[in-house]
Amino acid sequence: MTNKLFIGSLDYATTDAQLQDHFAQAGTVLSAKVIVDRNTGVGKGFGFVEMSTPEEAKAAMDKLNGSDLNGRSIAVKEATPRPER
Repeated sequence: MTNKLFIGSLDYATTDAQLQDHFAQAGTVLSAKVIVDRNTGVGKGFGFVEMSTPEEAKAAMDKLNGSDLNGRSIAVKEATPRPER
């Protein structure tokens, strides 16, 4: 298990700060990043959160998967490495 989590089904208006605040319920958040379209600046509906330990990442997955953030039920799972291009 890694410390990095993939967060899906985000509301397009969700900010990095809102994502960080939501995941702080489960432990120490090292970083929280909502992925945005570089042309429009609008969120793409997903992001990444890095927790301080693998145990906190597991706790965040267990506690926050399916939780409500900005009116949407979010999906939380372990992030996988980006495939080579």
